[in-house]
Amino acid sequence: MDFNVKKLASDAGVFFTRAVQYTEEKLGQAEKTELDAHLENLIARADCTKNWTEKIFRQTEVLLQPNPSARIEEFFYEKLDRKIPSRTTNAELLGQYMQDAAKEFGPGTPYGSTLITVGDYQRRLGGAEREFLQTSAINFLTPLRNFLEGDWKTISKERRLLENRRLDLDVCKARLKKAKLAEAKAAAEHELRVAQTEFDRQAEVTRLLLEGISSTHVNHLRCLHEFVEAQAAYYAQCHKHMQDLQKELSSANGDTFPNAFAVNASTSGVSAGPSPLSTATLPSPPSRPPNPSNALESGTLKIEEVKPPATGTRKAKVLYDYDAADTSELSLLADELITVYTVPGMDPDWLIGERGNQKGKVPVTYLELLS
Repeated sequence: MDFNVKKLASDAGVFFTRAVQYTEEKLGQAEKTELDAHLENLIARADCTKNWTEKIFRQTEVLLQPNPSARIEEFFYEKLDRKIPSRTTNAELLGQYMQDAAKEFGPGTPYGSTLITVGDYQRRLGGAEREFLQTSAINFLTPLRNFLEGDWKTISKERRLLENRRLDLDVCKARLKKAKLAEAKAAAEHELRVAQTEFDRQAEVTRLLLEGISSTHVNHLRCLHEFVEAQAAYYAQCHKHMQDLQKELSSANGDTFPNAFAVNASTSGVSAGPSPLSTATLPSPPSRPPNPSNALESGTLKIEEVKPPATGTRKAKVLYDYDAADTSELSLLADELITVYTVPGMDPDWLIGERGNQKGKVPVTYLELLS
């Protein structure tokens, strides 16, 4: 009991002297032993590594698992050293809903059969996503977490110990300056030599640990390559699934995607819903108007020579994509805005369209006149 009390009193005394030394240094009333430049650079590099590794780790967690509640649940499972339960991905859940809906609508209908097909591919996408999440967690997140929770904690502990050794050294230096008697000077010099030895030893230990940051960078670089490879493989797999799905739907529907209810109603003779739904779901562009035979096409007037009329021009919004049949026409992209006008003798189904330096005939039925 006496030993414990004495040790407690001794520790309290050391803590107090360190606190006094630290406060006087901050107030500029005491000298501070500076670390060598190499060690300072290593410490700054280590702090930079820790800060950015932590940010990359947190953001990668958000990327792989956007749900905060799920991340908290996984955190507790990891701390309890228990296996994280398998969680259904959103794509897998969507695929299951589609296939369940197909059973209700009828798997033999166009809509039902398409739901089954799309649902199957959604589940494949979900499986690919799950594999990517597992691979990324093992090959990228785990090494970053091991550094933050293992290596960095060890480095931080040794750095705190080095700071304590430095404070002890500066306390001994201050004590030696204040000593007047020979015996007091001798005792202070002995304490200073011991404190200097302990400080140098701890500085070397800390330096070796900080120099290991370079190998940490090499390890994280390898893990980063593995993460990129897993991400590339995941997106390539998703792209392949979607291409296969498009081909399957295209072959099943004759290269089009008709409204399932409209198709079902026309084949069975039973109305499957309000007619506006089937007619407005997927609008199709109007047929190309016939090329008129007028001055613009007969060669008497070149399209480049056509000028806007004195009455002015109008703005028009393009409703559908349009591919020019020849050099006298202007190709269009849906939703773009162009300037249009007419010229005397021109067919009413056509207008002159301008987009920047480009000019050509455009069909009226592909436009929505705005002004």
